[in-house]
Amino acid sequence: MTYIAIAISCLLVALTSAQIQAEPAIAMHGAPKYAQGATHFAYANPGAPKGGRLVLGRVGGFDSLQHFIVRGARVDGRRLTHQSLLARAYDEPFALYALIAEDVSTPPDRSSVTFRLRQGARFHDGSEITVDDVIFSLETLRTKGRPNHRYFYGQVANIERPGPRTVTFRFKNNQNRELPLIMGMMPILSRRSLEGQDFNRVSMKPLMGSGPYRVDKVDPGHSIQYRRIKNHWAENLPSQRGQNNFDLVRYDYYRDDSAMLEAFKAGKVDLRAETDPKIWAQSYDFPARRRGDVKLMSFTHGRPAGMYAVALNTRRPVFRDRRVRAALAHAIDFKWLNRTLYHGAYTRTRSYFENSELAATKLPSAAEIELLAPYKGDLPDETFTKIYAPPTTDGSGRLRGNLRTARNMLAQAGWHIKDLKLVNDKGTPFQFEIMLIRRSNEKLALHLARNLEKLGIEVQVRTVDTAQYQQRTNTFDFDAMIYLWDPSLSPGNEQAFYWGTDAAGRDGTRNYPGIRVPAIDDLVGKISDAASRDDLIAAVRAMDRVLQWGHYVIPLFHLKTDRVALWDRFAQPKLTPVYGYRLETWWAKPN
Repeated sequence: MTYIAIAISCLLVALTSAQIQAEPAIAMHGAPKYAQGATHFAYANPGAPKGGRLVLGRVGGFDSLQHFIVRGARVDGRRLTHQSLLARAYDEPFALYALIAEDVSTPPDRSSVTFRLRQGARFHDGSEITVDDVIFSLETLRTKGRPNHRYFYGQVANIERPGPRTVTFRFKNNQNRELPLIMGMMPILSRRSLEGQDFNRVSMKPLMGSGPYRVDKVDPGHSIQYRRIKNHWAENLPSQRGQNNFDLVRYDYYRDDSAMLEAFKAGKVDLRAETDPKIWAQSYDFPARRRGDVKLMSFTHGRPAGMYAVALNTRRPVFRDRRVRAALAHAIDFKWLNRTLYHGAYTRTRSYFENSELAATKLPSAAEIELLAPYKGDLPDETFTKIYAPPTTDGSGRLRGNLRTARNMLAQAGWHIKDLKLVNDKGTPFQFEIMLIRRSNEKLALHLARNLEKLGIEVQVRTVDTAQYQQRTNTFDFDAMIYLWDPSLSPGNEQAFYWGTDAAGRDGTRNYPGIRVPAIDDLVGKISDAASRDDLIAAVRAMDRVLQWGHYVIPLFHLKTDRVALWDRFAQPKLTPVYGYRLETWWAKPN
């Protein structure tokens, strides 16, 4: 089958025609990694055997198989059952390759994108995927879907049908060069199976998909099992070859991480991604590990580490002053935590794009200054003149100097001690709650709470169940929480979903701090419209600086590798892609 690599290239700018013809290989910034004639992704094994079973554990529960709405606690596994027009490659920053669509075209100004659907692409009931289904998916998701879908797909102004298997989306403007790729990643829904139904209703009925797996068994709230479709229509496409190898994939849900760990030790869970250094160092000394039946593996990667942090909800009056937020960061002794709780495994995080060329770790370049200059009077002076770093400590755990600094900063913001409590000029005490979903974070949160208590601040630490956590985060009903924003090597439209002003007032987004900064809105636009990799890097670094000096979070730490504990039942390709290991490329060992 002809190999079609699909990604949108800045090289298109050099073209002068109003509409280019469909290309076998087009890339976002620079040339695509895989040219016509490639048979598979380099990080997949085209000879991988099919068969076997993979059982994964999850904490919490679920009450809905409807993946595309805000309501309900969604079950894991959507990407097994639902596919998009194009498939992503994980060994390059951002490139998409043929899947439901067999080719794509876009004009030089990227004001539209045209997809031609593949003959033979089918839903699970055997019906062919049509242009009607694609249009139905767009219209449904942009009016009834999750906030990110509504935002992205709401930028389509007109829909055209140039041919029986061809659809064109024309955008409201050409200011967003990433939109053709965003449309390529749109999940495709079956119009026939959903017409006349309430799309916004929480449901345990599986949605009709077109992916390599279909829902096989469901134990509501406890487990879900997916079964591979043999001879699936996309199985031998270059973007899919050597992937989706397990006959069965099951997710079992546990009340907490400790219960899931014990299930792993008993062999009921096959694989466990381990992010807790203490568990990694101390909890895997059991008979199966000593026999060699269980392995501990580390996978290097080149993706940004992301921002793992205590998010401070600026919708709450107590966090609205930047000086207050900056002061709270002085109450964490990273060196002490890393040595005492985490076996020295962590590196301190300071950038929202840590561990990548996108991180702002030096003084701003001329290109960054030019992007930030229109907002010079609105942004802190440090944004232009200093390199951000979290407060340092001596590792003693006492933090005397840091807490004195914090007390002075709080005093400048109008907070003072009265009857051993920190209060403002109105006598309102400084108090807030840190909401957690994982009990493993309790010691970290209590460390922060104890140090803040020395400043007269009252902090409650509360661990909630999955359903409550989902509801409270969706509606921003929390004071502070520990969260990880996990960016890609090619940030784009999703940054508006994380940090944009519109997202701050829209339920279900990930702008948990409630950031409303015009400079960030402008920089997100510059990121999405970047015509070259250099332009993208400058815009991302500039935005990173604004976020850093806004003190919207208390940065924590990150691991430099992915750690995985697994039963010795599986094999992996030799090559790990830049985004990290991909379970869809693994396979079960014979016998």
